Amino acid sequence: LADLVAAVVVSNHPNTSGTSPLPPASCSIDESYKYVFLPVCYSLTFLFSLILNSVVLLGGGRRWNTSLIYMVNLATTDLMYGLSLPFLVASYVMKDSWVFGDFMCRLVRFLFYFNLYCSIFFLTCISVHRYLGICHPMRTITLESKRVVKGTCALVWVVVFILTCPIFRFAQTGYYMNCWDDAIDKEFADYVPYGIVLHLLGFFVPFIIIGWCYSQVVRTIFQSLRSPPSSIESGDDGPGYSNYIRRRRKSIKTIVTITLMFALCFLPFHVTRTLFLLLRRGQIGGCNAMKAVSICYKVTRPLASCNAWLNALLYFLIGDKGAPCSVVNGSCFVYCIWLFFLPFLNGKYRHRHLLVGGVISVMQTD
Repeated sequence: LADLVAAVVVSNHPNTSGTSPLPPASCSIDESYKYVFLPVCYSLTFLFSLILNSVVLLGGGRRWNTSLIYMVNLATTDLMYGLSLPFLVASYVMKDSWVFGDFMCRLVRFLFYFNLYCSIFFLTCISVHRYLGICHPMRTITLESKRVVKGTCALVWVVVFILTCPIFRFAQTGYYMNCWDDAIDKEFADYVPYGIVLHLLGFFVPFIIIGWCYSQVVRTIFQSLRSPPSSIESGDDGPGYSNYIRRRRKSIKTIVTITLMFALCFLPFHVTRTLFLLLRRGQIGGCNAMKAVSICYKVTRPLASCNAWLNALLYFLIGDKGAPCSVVNGSCFVYCIWLFFLPFLNGKYRHRHLLVGGVISVMQTD
């Protein structure tokens, strides 16, 4: 009888997170805000990801190098990540009701995490690539070949697929017609160990690698500031020396920006999700702790999603070598944004924007 009553209570309270089993019935969590907050955030992420990553992938006339290969793979996985979001937006708008079937539930949840961790792994590869190129340029010259980089990218796709394919087993619609992000009640205990391992291997280990690589890069750049090359040093305080110092300082600012962006997007999400799994599994911490972690978890999910378009945005603001990009890249980005919104403008404003777009296109060809 107790089991029947519990089942009735759960069925009358659909999954409030869209991602996990409910907290105990005595712990009521009001999460009605997420039915507005998450759809808005995911819709904006989808829009920006579609525009920015498409511009990266469709950009022509580029000289293919190792950095660009990594960036194209990163933009591809970020675009795929963004394309999985409309299904989640529809689910949240319909109050966690899932109408796309069990297979699409598994596929969308898999694509969500597969592309999320592909993005993290490619960012890790980029950090290692920069570390080797700056700190050990001569000893690792063979690793700079396009063939090695392409093989590394292929390996990332395979490894992340193996790491995330268990999501196909755990993610399902269950009995309540909502798409479980982790597992249904009876399989949740089995999911927690996998979820913890996924967080460790998919984020925390790459985060440590990225932090170490960029710290070594910054240390090397500081050393070069204290003892610049003889060809630069001979110029004393001339323009060559000033440009050298300015480029190095901009490189440091770029690295700090990338590291902080990575930490801001992914660290809060993985910390709160890990705590969420542990609290649900162990039934520890009390109702207040569960409420706090649940709210933080919902708020940090869009932060992790924002990385899908922030990577492409940095691509336009930062060149391959870490220096600010030329006017060409920036103008191309703005021009493509205007072209996207051009059909929605009325005749007068459309003519004005066409004139501006024409000026920008001339700037690109000069």
